[in-house]
This record gives sequence, structure tokens and C-alpha cells, in this order.
Amino acid sequence: MDAVKKTELATTVSATIPDWSRETSKHYWNPGVRLIRSIRFYQKYSKKPLLRWLKFIGIIRYRFWSIVSGADIPLNCKIGGGLLMPHPNGIVIHPDADIGPNCLIFQQVTIGMNGNGVPKIEGHVDIGGGAKILGSIIVEKHARVGANAVVVKNVSEGETVKGIPAK
Repeated sequence: MDAVKKTELATTVSATIPDWSRETSKHYWNPGVRLIRSIRFYQKYSKKPLLRWLKFIGIIRYRFWSIVSGADIPLNCKIGGGLLMPHPNGIVIHPDADIGPNCLIFQQVTIGMNGNGVPKIEGHVDIGGGAKILGSIIVEKHARVGANAVVVKNVSEGETVKGIPAK
């Protein structure tokens, strides 16, 4: 496949407009979707004073789906719409990390602090299983992070990185 076709393929999913259909499921038992929906439920009702009692229902839902999925995603994190987690087991996200819309995160991914800050992940970034994204870095839109990569430097738009450290 030539470079033009790869670029067209990578840009079919928007990096700015969330695709909310990615956060729905035909089946009830989908822990990744249910975990994200419980986080969104909590964030929606925790800021409304008259409906604040609903946030406690959101907390119960969140705790249940966190245990079932084995993911550590805080309730107050900044996640853009359309996040897809097909296998949410072992995903750890720092509360201050910023994740853009339409991202794909596989199992055992860590997005966290490395002493000097937290990462910013822009829209439509695919992160392979076991990847670690650490420090005050920016992973630009349409980038791909390979499985088990350790990313400690900025990743340019549309770039694919792999290895330890990721290159």
C-alpha cells in the first residue's frame, strides 16, 4: 500500500469530532463500554446540584465495572468521546492525563506520570497492548503506538512508534 492510501485510511476517523457510536454495544456484557458509560454518567450528574444524588449511582456502577474489567481509570479523568477499549483489563490512566476523541486503547496500557508531568493524547490515536506512555509528552493525532512500546518522547502526527524506548 502506498503512502497516499495509508494517509487516506488513517484519516477516515475524525481526530476532532467524537464518534459516540463507538461507545455503544449491542450486548450488555461489554465491560469496556460499560466502564466508560459509568464514568460519563458520573461526570454528567456530579455537576448538577438537584440531581447530585444520581452521582452515587454512578459511583456504584463505576466500582462494579472497574472490578469486572480490571481497569484503573479515575472518575474525574478527561476522556474525549468515542474511546474504544476492546479489552480493558489492566488499563491504568493518570487522573490528569488528557485523552482526545476516537482513541483506541488495548489491554495493559499505562498512561501516566514520569516525574515531570502527564501525557496529552490527541484524537484518533491507537495504542497497542502493553504500551507505556510516560511523562509530559504529546502524542499527536492519527498516531499509532505499538504493543509493549515505552513512549517517553513526543510522537508526531500520523507516525507509528514501537520498541523500548519507542522510535
